[in-house]
This record gives sequence, C-alpha cells and structure tokens, in this order.
Amino acid sequence: MRAFAYHAPSSLAEAVALLDREGDGGKILAGGTDLLIHIKERGMVPRYVLSLRDIKELSAISYDESSGLRIGAAAKLSDVASHPVVLERYPIVGQGASLVGSLQIQNLGTVAGNLCNAAPSADCAPPLIALDASVRVAGKNGERIVPLAGFFVGPGRTVLQPGELVAEVLAPPPPPRSGGSYERFTPRQEMDIAVVGVGSVVQLGQGDRCVQARICLGAVAPTPVRAREAEAVLAGQVLSPELIERAAETAAAEARPITDQRGTADYRKHLVKVLTKRTLTAAWEDARGVEARGNSVWQN
Repeated sequence: MRAFAYHAPSSLAEAVALLDREGDGGKILAGGTDLLIHIKERGMVPRYVLSLRDIKELSAISYDESSGLRIGAAAKLSDVASHPVVLERYPIVGQGASLVGSLQIQNLGTVAGNLCNAAPSADCAPPLIALDASVRVAGKNGERIVPLAGFFVGPGRTVLQPGELVAEVLAPPPPPRSGGSYERFTPRQEMDIAVVGVGSVVQLGQGDRCVQARICLGAVAPTPVRAREAEAVLAGQVLSPELIERAAETAAAEARPITDQRGTADYRKHLVKVLTKRTLTAAWEDARGVEARGNSVWQN
C-alpha cells in the first residue's frame, strides 16, 4: 500500500475546511469497507483520506415528528438496522441495511457509504428512494438538500461536487396508513450483491384505495430507478391482488436491465415482476395493519 495523508477532523465544519484546503485527490472514509479494498487490491491511490469517525454528530440516528428520520453519514449499517426508530417507523430501511454484506461489514459500513458508492445494486438505495428520502450535502459553499432519486448519475458516480460530502440521510415522516417492503434476489443468501432489488411503499386512503405508491428498482439500470408507469397503475385505485399483478407486469416491462455474468436481461425482468408483486403485497398488508395494530408504528 502506498503512503497517503490521513486527516481525522472532529467536526463537520473542520471536515469541510480540510476538503477545501487539500483539494482534489482525496477520499472520504466512513466505514472503509469499500475504500480499503480499492486501495489495497485495485490500485487506487488517494492523495489523502479524510475520516468521519471522530465527528460525533455524523454517527447520530434520530427521529422528529415533523422532519422525520435523520441518519448521520458515519452511522453504521448494523446500528441503523437495529435502531428502535427504524424498527418501529422505517422497517424498509432496516431491511435494506441488514442485507449489505456480512455482519462484520454491517458493523463497519454505513448507509451513506452504501449510497455514495453509487452501485446500481446498492441495497440501501431502493428503500430510501421509495420513501422519498434526501441527503444533506455539505461543502465550502454551504449546504444543500438533494433528493436521493436525483443523487445518482451512473455506476460509481453521484452529483457530489469536489469538496462536498454527504452529512446526513433524511427520510420524511411516514404518512398515516402507509407501509413498505424491500426484497432482493441473490444467487447466494449472504455476501452477494443483488441481481435485482425492489423497494415499494404504498399509502392507503379510505378502505384499500391507494393514495400513492412509490416503487424503486435496483440493479436493472445504471442507477436505481422509479417504476413510474407501475406506480400510475396503482394511484387512486382500490388495491387488489389482480391490480398488484398488473402493476408488477408493468414494472417488468419498463425495466431496462442488461445481460451480464449474474443474469440475463429477460431473467432480471422476470425477477422485477416477482419482487414488485411481493413487495407491493407486503407494503399493502403493512398499511392495512394500521387499524389492527392500534397505535401503529406507521402512524404519526
């Protein structure tokens, strides 16, 4: 391993100032589960590494009734997946976080890191996009909020500009009578990346009428994508197994996957249909369960 400078700021302001001062050629270290592999095994040589581990505010996970869930950039995947607020109000987020790598990786890796790597198969992206989440980005010119649906540019590429870093992941409060689910398919149960991943969130109005639905597909395009035509099939309609089947077929038709060593395009389309049907059904059941559960985890 070649030598590089290492910086460990103790505040976000200090981190932003260091990025501005040091300029190009640096890498952000949160969990390091991907960065260290790139350095040790793939020949990537950063000029410097800036660690977020000593910035206490970036390890926080919190919830506010008005603003929703906040996940700091240094919050570990395992901490997110097991956090009471996530388990109670955002189980779809925990589903994604608990599928990234092994337990060892989850104890080091972060949700923000999983997003910033910008892999099309990232397990944290579809659940959060389905929740209409955003990221808070900090840089020398101040802060900005970027909707996660527009955060990814291509494989390994995001809208982050030089000198910027993700400080927090933000998910709005879940509306009443809403539910969500994330599933993926992998050849192996553990330690594998998704051939296809689907995150679905539905909100119900009177009875089983769908107020809105959001469906996000992973690993079927250069970036995670919303299945907007499938969402339109559901919007304003009374949900039923037959309608969900039609929405799943629509999602498969609008997916544009490639063929690679992990699966053919046709196989991925089939998986999109299967997983969209499963996640929509689970999200519908979750939303319908609000009354049965009384003080529901999904109620504000």
